[in-house]
Amino acid sequence: MTTSVPLPAASASKAAEELSVTDRLVDSNRAYAAKFADPGMDARPVLQVAVVACMDARLDLHAALGLELGDCHTIRNAGGVVTDDTIRSLTISQRALGTRTVILIHHTGCGLESLTEDFRHELEDEVGQRPAWAVEAFRDVDQDVRQSMQRVRTNPFLPHKDDVRGFVFDVHTGLLREIDPTS
Repeated sequence: MTTSVPLPAASASKAAEELSVTDRLVDSNRAYAAKFADPGMDARPVLQVAVVACMDARLDLHAALGLELGDCHTIRNAGGVVTDDTIRSLTISQRALGTRTVILIHHTGCGLESLTEDFRHELEDEVGQRPAWAVEAFRDVDQDVRQSMQRVRTNPFLPHKDDVRGFVFDVHTGLLREIDPTS
């Protein structure tokens, strides 16, 4: 098993195959915490921006956008789709913690492009209960970004809707491509 998280020296005596991924991450946290200095930051993002993006492990949002710790709120879910829970997080981000800008980031090669709502039916067949949530699968990533922008811009709970922009991140080049909301 390989992971980008290095095995700390304290755990080097254990065979790597004996450690679970969670054990390795917790060990890495101990090494991190040993060097940690409280930055004294507030929960309010310095740049007053919330980034909504897909949970895909290939997206290193801070690096891709040149962000530092404390710059933004990051809200991630499957597909970067604006769902009710995304609206909940954005509402708290804007109304309680001062964000004013929303950036939406979907990406090329998203797993939601290969799913359908049949996924819910398959889950129901397997476990005997249909999920209450929609899969929110899509075929056209650009159109899904437009739909997500529209969901933000029309939501009554969000007071700051003037600076909402959507992008598609290319997982092969690292470049963002802006999506015109009116196309």
